[in-house]
Amino acid sequence: MMRHLIVGGGPAGQCALQTIRALDRDAEISLVCDEPAYARMVLPYYLEGKIEERAVLTADTDWYAEQRVATHFGSRVVAIDPGGGSVALDGGETLEFDRLLIATGSRAARPPIPGLAGDGVVNMWTLDDAKAFLEKPRGETVIVGAGFIAFTVLDAIVARSEKVSFVEIESQILPRMLDATAAAQMAAHLEARGIAIHTGTSVDAIEDDGGRRSLRLGNGERLLADAVVVAAGIQPNTELVAGSGITTGAGPGAGILVDDHLQTSAANVYAAGDVAEGFDLLTGEQRVHAIQPTAVDHGRVAGANMVGSDVTYAGSLTMNILAAQGLEACSFGDWAGDGREVHTALNAPNRIYRKYVFDGNKMVGGALVGPTLSVTGVNDVGMLKGLVQTGVPLGPWKAYLLENPLDLRRVYVASGAAKQLLASTLLTGSASAGGGFRFPALPPTRKRSKHHETLLEGKSAPA
Repeated sequence: MMRHLIVGGGPAGQCALQTIRALDRDAEISLVCDEPAYARMVLPYYLEGKIEERAVLTADTDWYAEQRVATHFGSRVVAIDPGGGSVALDGGETLEFDRLLIATGSRAARPPIPGLAGDGVVNMWTLDDAKAFLEKPRGETVIVGAGFIAFTVLDAIVARSEKVSFVEIESQILPRMLDATAAAQMAAHLEARGIAIHTGTSVDAIEDDGGRRSLRLGNGERLLADAVVVAAGIQPNTELVAGSGITTGAGPGAGILVDDHLQTSAANVYAAGDVAEGFDLLTGEQRVHAIQPTAVDHGRVAGANMVGSDVTYAGSLTMNILAAQGLEACSFGDWAGDGREVHTALNAPNRIYRKYVFDGNKMVGGALVGPTLSVTGVNDVGMLKGLVQTGVPLGPWKAYLLENPLDLRRVYVASGAAKQLLASTLLTGSASAGGGFRFPALPPTRKRSKHHETLLEGKSAPA
């Protein structure tokens, strides 16, 4: 009987657990996690008061018992012995394994700012961070960093504060997600709603000022705040592999190196999610993709391979999707488009921006900004992602898209991207063992509508 040990209860660990149990009903599964298993992506809803704390949790004791998973919550792995097939926990206990998955995720980066550890200064990365923020007075809140992480909690912070300001060291907001034109649309939208934005300057110190926080900026300005939220990036939690012989990448923010089966340099050890440095779908280079879709895919692929399946992962697509104060934005693949063929369209009065990046006749990147009805409301996010992910040749539809940049739907269907995307999807369909997926070897269980062939085959719509 195979013994599987999973370290980390986030989406990568949970998906691996569900996949293992779906494929092997008899396997032994153990889970080690230093905090309860919860969904980080719903923390903004908890922070805003839209859901209770119990709704943040992804599983309870009864569910783990039903799945026959031995849990070790509140424990941390401090050492791994791949050769001996064991890990040491911080409480002195040793756990043995045949297959190990490291899914320890990442933590909020802590820039070297004097006063960062002071009262009223929090990250917004964990459930405890959210609780700490809610415990303090927060008339005015300053967010240090204006990247993706900051924007995921922006609406909740605005709802809980009288005034909100950003400080971003780069020259624009969302510098690793949007180009300058797109960022300017988002910035103008936020400023019109009373959110102050300070770009191109650093926070040099955070000091006490009569019980409030005083932020001294690099440009000489000072900002007073009741609460400071630090959202300055993340750092993969790779410390547990120190001394194990398991190979990690080089440089700041490096993860555990994995192959196209999510296997590490140790044959019996896998890694998934934010802690793993896997392949990029478009470039083939190895990098950390700290996004939930990658964590889900990693977990499923790793879990399948841990039970003996031979599943190859093509790589992760770089992507970011967010909504802030009624405006939505997304970017995929090589959205920057440096040295590529780039086409843009801008409707500034309505805050609508489109950017398409091409390599010949294939779309390799893109970005959208706009209100809901022009982005997710018409599913342009999903169709842009599908065109970039599949890389289908657009043929004459490329010229059509350049003339009609808001009509992604027709291009997506006519190009056959849906069929190609389905063929490249590893796990899909109806639920199995609570995992929300099935393997493609199983027959479809839902009756297909008359439009199914039109969508997948890229054929003309029926008359």
